[in-house]
Amino acid sequence: MSPGNEAITCPFDFSEGLEFDPSLAKLMDHDSPTRIRLPYGDADAWLVTGFEGVQRVTTDPRFSRAAILEFDYPRLTPEPIVSPESINVMDPPQSSRLRRLASQVFSQRQVDECMRGRIIRLADRLLDEMEEQGAPADLVDRLSNPLPQHTIFDLLGIPRADWAPTQQNLQRLLATGPDRREVAATAKAELRAYFGALVDQRRDAPGDDLISALAAARDGEDVLDDQELAVMALTLTLSGQDTATCQISDICYLLLTRPELMKHLSARPESLTDVLNELLRYIPFRKGVGIPRVALEDVEMDGVRIRKGDFVHVSYLTANRDPERYPDPEFIDPDRPPMPHMTFGWGGHRCIAVPLAMAELEVAIGRLLERFPGLRLAVPPEDVRWDTETIRRFPLELPVAW
Repeated sequence: MSPGNEAITCPFDFSEGLEFDPSLAKLMDHDSPTRIRLPYGDADAWLVTGFEGVQRVTTDPRFSRAAILEFDYPRLTPEPIVSPESINVMDPPQSSRLRRLASQVFSQRQVDECMRGRIIRLADRLLDEMEEQGAPADLVDRLSNPLPQHTIFDLLGIPRADWAPTQQNLQRLLATGPDRREVAATAKAELRAYFGALVDQRRDAPGDDLISALAAARDGEDVLDDQELAVMALTLTLSGQDTATCQISDICYLLLTRPELMKHLSARPESLTDVLNELLRYIPFRKGVGIPRVALEDVEMDGVRIRKGDFVHVSYLTANRDPERYPDPEFIDPDRPPMPHMTFGWGGHRCIAVPLAMAELEVAIGRLLERFPGLRLAVPPEDVRWDTETIRRFPLELPVAW
């Protein structure tokens, strides 16, 4: 790490509701990249917070994701979450190749024609069960958790008997406690072995599922090999349901605690997608930062020289609150003109399954409000309990009545 001021120790463990992490807010005041020290890893890192700076780092080939793999890189979890073969730690042209193949399965047309109907059926069944059970009901247990889980497990063709153990391993992988490293490493190994076996099965007997579709995807003569398929399936299982689960719960919490937003959607249901994007911009959906990059050569940024070999983290959370891009960024404006946000990433590592994630959110929130127009929290907002064990920000329970 380049010489200079001492690094700022950043545990990034703030988890009070959906309030913005005050330590991140302070770092936003810096006009240039700031040196930070995270709980795990052998080195400090630079942190870039502004929208334009984050945009630059995530699109500049001089900052490499692939190069982090040879290091014990700075991070928030004891065990690195990402697999070494994952698209999330590849650089172009390797990552571009995988994205071209995988994006064939996740185009807007494919999602609308082949997946949205399945999501609607799953959501309606879950909401039927919630209504039959009666109020009060836990919205996390009845909708936020099962819908994304069931959706991605169903789309990948994971046998129902394997759903529970797969989900347990995914939760173990996201743990942040220092005593959880061995548990997380075991979970990652078990998941990789499981999806490797599942790929072998689909090669022998293709079905109506995403793994089979990914196996059939071609770019000329190019196809995904078995290891790429297995890691892609694991990545989709993790990001395809973990993020959506948290976001459904977070969005519901905001709607239930800000009646003006609920009234807006009730009066203008056609604005649902735009409102969801504004909420996605606003919500601090995770703690701190994700996967860093390494500078492949010296780079000058805003008066700071980032040396070759330095780690660089970006914060999508702070980029989404940059006042130079979003006027009054701490205010939820349901009429804010549409403008791309960074909740799904940016550049070559933007989530390839955004159309699927948005379909899940649109169906979950849209059907919920349509079925239960009188939905309300069944407990005071201050009684809602929040996760403190993982890198995500989400309520553990959302008791509701209607």
